[in-house]
Amino acid sequence: MTTDPDVELGKARSLVTGAGRIVALTGAGISTDSGIPDFRGPQGLWTRDPAAEQMSNLQAYRGSREVRERTWQARLVHPGWDAKPNAAHHALVRLEESGKLTHIITQNIDRLHQKAGSAPERVLELHGTMFESVCLSCDDQRDMRSTLERVRAGETDPPCAVCGGILKSATVSFGQHLDQNLLRAARAAVSDSDLLLVAGSSLSVQPAASLVSVASRAGADVVICNGSETPYDAMATAVIRGPLGETLPAFTNPRV
Repeated sequence: MTTDPDVELGKARSLVTGAGRIVALTGAGISTDSGIPDFRGPQGLWTRDPAAEQMSNLQAYRGSREVRERTWQARLVHPGWDAKPNAAHHALVRLEESGKLTHIITQNIDRLHQKAGSAPERVLELHGTMFESVCLSCDDQRDMRSTLERVRAGETDPPCAVCGGILKSATVSFGQHLDQNLLRAARAAVSDSDLLLVAGSSLSVQPAASLVSVASRAGADVVICNGSETPYDAMATAVIRGPLGETLPAFTNPRV
């Protein structure tokens, strides 16, 4: 595979132009230009603060009130509350408006795709959302902002209002199973596509990363647009490096 950026962009542009059914798989890298840090990059959350990874571990969260209290404080100041979509999110909206993009499968919890204008029914939130809280015992689900008001009022580890159980954000933590109906829908979408566009994912977390193999086996081309190498680069027809706010609009614009 060539490493010439212009050649890779040209290949990606040709694939987008020729495709009829495109599915995007997005990860943390698409939101970094919106001020939301990724996890594993050079300036990633877990790179700068390895202990922060415990807050995304279900076993640690269940077993430690201290971890939960720290996590609730982090939720109060999460940059996702004020983040705005960037050029990469808007590029996917334009691709959707062209009639080519059928689904966005996202590993992100920030709902920036919907804020940018992507149709909610086209966005599959594989790892859940930060905008709702859920009880780990009775599954009662509520708007996260109302739960955070309890934290601001002094509840450092607010219990479920229904059963007294442990609350967390409605996101998928390490050690927690994905919604199987959602995963089946994601696999069906990529199997029916002729182009899978990976945008800002390190492809290091399963089962989301395996969607690349699902698409490839079904005969779809794969374009990977990410800031660093991924384990699936060899499977891609085109690999593009660089900030997604610049590179994604450069080859997804349907008028090009």
